[in-house]
Amino acid sequence: QVQLVESGGGLVQAGGSLRLSCAASGRTFSSYAMGWFRQAPGKEREFVAGITWSDSSTYYADSVKGRFTISRDNAKNTVYLQMNSLKPEDTAVYYCAAAPRSTFAYDYWGQGTQVTVSS
Repeated sequence: QVQLVESGGGLVQAGGSLRLSCAASGRTFSSYAMGWFRQAPGKEREFVAGITWSDSSTYYADSVKGRFTISRDNAKNTVYLQMNSLKPEDTAVYYCAAAPRSTFAYDYWGQGTQVTVSS
């Protein structure tokens, strides 16, 4: 079991930056793949970025590639999402999720943090 708590959301102007953090409980954080998802009003939740547990390979949605960077600090049980060159269409609730090796599925979710980008 792992519990996830996101922070770092807020209001920013277009072109600005934010860094989201996701703190995880538990002693096996390094064995989880981690991901960031987002859900805008009236839309389905979508994948934003992911990072593996092993070699920390990273994956991004085409819409954020080159602007967002996911990283993890296993010593701090924390995963980050650095968001640069933000656009109004990035406005959404951002969720952190964890995928254990036993299922390879994002079984654990945080409560979400709001990101609003003004034009």
